[in-house]
Amino acid sequence: MIGPLAVATHVLSLALAAWAFVEFFRQREPSRALFAGVWGVEALVLVQVVVLAVKLAGGQDPAGGDLVTLIGYLLTAVLLPPAGIVLARMEPTKWGSLLIGAAAVIVPVLILRLGQIWNG
Repeated sequence: MIGPLAVATHVLSLALAAWAFVEFFRQREPSRALFAGVWGVEALVLVQVVVLAVKLAGGQDPAGGDLVTLIGYLLTAVLLPPAGIVLARMEPTKWGSLLIGAAAVIVPVLILRLGQIWNG
């Protein structure tokens, strides 16, 4: 795991969640800028996941030893932001903003858990 990248992912994702929740309470649908924020979070997550995948391919194993759980968290972390975008596009009302906020709140938890599994 890349520590500073994980911190950046947490900060950006939680800021995005706060922004999305404010938009929800203001009764606004998700804007293009909000979708761009989700793609920014996805980019950070992808870098972190690629680093872990390269380490796994290089023969390193997680210190916790639970490879199946690690792969499950990797897949979930990569797929959750695009799923939030798809659901928000399907519901282009204030509820779309709430969906983006919910996805953005979950991403830091996934990244934190990835670090715990990898580092033991």
